[in-house]
Amino acid sequence: MARNAEKANAMLNRFLQAKKDAASGGRSVVERRPFRASEISEVAVCEKWRNSVIREVSRKVSEIQNATLGEHRIRELNDEINKLLREKRAWETQIKVLGGPDYAKTAPKVTDADGRGALGSAGYWYFGAAKDLPGVREQFEKQIAEATKRQRGELYQKIDADYYGYRDDDDGVLERLEKKQQEKLVANAIAEWRTVHEDEAKTGTDSGSGSGSGTSASTSSSSLRAHVELPSQEEIERMILEKKKAEIMAKYANI
Repeated sequence: MARNAEKANAMLNRFLQAKKDAASGGRSVVERRPFRASEISEVAVCEKWRNSVIREVSRKVSEIQNATLGEHRIRELNDEINKLLREKRAWETQIKVLGGPDYAKTAPKVTDADGRGALGSAGYWYFGAAKDLPGVREQFEKQIAEATKRQRGELYQKIDADYYGYRDDDDGVLERLEKKQQEKLVANAIAEWRTVHEDEAKTGTDSGSGSGSGTSASTSSSSLRAHVELPSQEEIERMILEKKKAEIMAKYANI
């Protein structure tokens, strides 16, 4: 019965408001917000209507704190607040499209009038007395309990290769960074090698500069010659053969 009375009061309020608008020639005293935010092409106008929505949300959030309003009015207010929040997001999206600030990045957490976080998700939130409506509080308490009461085996089931970082390199980011670092190290090594050999070449040129270009050429060619004379292939084979003969003779001489 009480709920029927609340519905009747709400209908009466809407009827009286409509009658008031009709008496004023069908023109509302307050300028109505546009139905679609996408129809507005000026950032300043979008900002004005966004601020209007925020003021209305603040007023309704303060009103819904009163638990004596009745269940029907509380639910109605909560629906209106969520509708206004969706409208606010629409204005913010249009502002960003027109080149204005991105309010979504700096948007604060959805809170109640007392600063506490509102229950719900990104789709629908419960404010003030709506959080204590039948079924609402129990629903979220059950979700919290299910989220906290997890067995160790359930936690282990969620552990996969990503948990240990086995697939961290699949995106190719680390490979590109390593390649870039490798190219840098190779370039540094080549530059260091060139610096050292240029200094050596410069030192060798200075020391032989007094004897002319012929001396430099002879020095260059002599640097390629071995300082110890190496045996030829035939001499190496002859030495190996003589060594084997000596080993055989020594072996049979002791029999």
